[in-house]
Amino acid sequence: MKRVFLLCLTLILILFSGCSNSTNNENINIDKTFTIDELATYNGKNGNSAYISVDGIVYDVTNVPQWKNGTHNGFEAGKDLTDEIKTISPHGISKLKGIPVVGKLAE
Repeated sequence: MKRVFLLCLTLILILFSGCSNSTNNENINIDKTFTIDELATYNGKNGNSAYISVDGIVYDVTNVPQWKNGTHNGFEAGKDLTDEIKTISPHGISKLKGIPVVGKLAE
């Protein structure tokens, strides 16, 4: 009986550990703080990484195909795009889910 209980407990733990979704941005690591000038250096040009900020969170869009060379539908990386993403972008913030978070924007 004890073996059955331990086996069931192990299976439940495995099941729950598989349910965690690391692609959502709930567990955000925001140890790094970027000033707006620092963010501007991450524009995706000349070999630089491409970062954008939305709602104070800085995302790394370098490997997102739609952000090739740091631009996407007229938007440019290296900037705070909160207003643009929320008011102009047809998909809003929904496409940020799963994008790596690299820090936060200084206020």
